[in-house]
Amino acid sequence: MPTTITCRDQTISGQLLAPLTLKDLPDTINLRDLIRLRVREEVAGRNLGLTTLPGSVDAAEARRNDHLSSQPRLLDWEEQAEAALRAFSRNRYVVLVGNRQVEALDELIELSEAPQVAFLRLVPLVGG
Repeated sequence: MPTTITCRDQTISGQLLAPLTLKDLPDTINLRDLIRLRVREEVAGRNLGLTTLPGSVDAAEARRNDHLSSQPRLLDWEEQAEAALRAFSRNRYVVLVGNRQVEALDELIELSEAPQVAFLRLVPLVGG
């Protein structure tokens, strides 16, 4: 049976950013595939002008490029997904499913047990 989840970005201070609903997902998925699906949907919405980019895609870079012309530059979702995967590997954010932290990209997640997935941005310490 397909599963629907809500991905939500959150800062350490607790600030919530726009949620994203993903539908028709398998009950079990690894984190790598979940991140790729999420980024694909975010980039599609942004490229259609329906949304701005939240956490896993570099919104600041997109804004810098958008002001250069009247036509925003279309983003490649696969490039953005690879950037998001690298950011996870570099501990730029953590992923929480229910009450548990997913620690590896190949770790399987039971989506049917946790309808919300939190992407918690980590802020590097000054000098660290």
